[in-house]
Amino acid sequence: MRGSVDGLGSSVPIGAMLPAVFADDDLAQRFVGGLDEVMAPILNVLDCLPAYFDPALAPVDFTRWLASWVGAETDGTEPESRLRAAVAAAAYLHRVRGTRRGLSETVRLAFGVVPEISESGGADWSARPLGPVPGEPRPHLHVTVRLPDPGPADEHRLDTLVAAARPAHMPYTVKVTAAERTPER
Repeated sequence: MRGSVDGLGSSVPIGAMLPAVFADDDLAQRFVGGLDEVMAPILNVLDCLPAYFDPALAPVDFTRWLASWVGAETDGTEPESRLRAAVAAAAYLHRVRGTRRGLSETVRLAFGVVPEISESGGADWSARPLGPVPGEPRPHLHVTVRLPDPGPADEHRLDTLVAAARPAHMPYTVKVTAAERTPER
C-alpha cells in the first residue's frame, strides 16, 4: 500500500504558490503545509511514474499487482527476482503461448529450471503427394521438471502452468521429480 511518508518534502510546495498577502500568514502556511504532507507521496509517485511500470524498478507490492495486470504466470510464492523476471517476460510469453518454446520458458521462469518436454507432433515436407505424416497419430504432451527439493505443491503448480501454456487441443501429463545430486569434489 502506498501511504504517507514521514519527512517527505513536496516537490511543489503550495505555500510558495500562495499570493504575497499569505506569505507571512502563519495559519495559511501551516494549513497548506498539512496539504503538502498529504500530497507529497502522490506527487512523488507521479514524478517517478515510469519507474512503476518497469518491473526491475517498481516496488515489490506494485510488481505483484503489475503481474496480475499483464497476465504473468505467478502464484505469489516466488522469490522477488523470479517475480520481476515473469512480469518482464509476460508480453513475450503471450506471443509464444502454445509453442514448445513458450511452454519451456513459462516453466523455467516459474521453477528456475529448464523442463524436459516430449510431444507427439512433427513437421515435414515431401515432394510426393500422400507422403508419410510425421509425429504420432495420438497427440500427447509430457512435461518433467527436476527440482533439487520438490514439494507437494510443485506438481499442482506445474499442472496449472502447463494447462495454461500448452496448445489448447493437446492432452498432457506432468511429473515433478527430485534432481540427481552430483557429489562435490
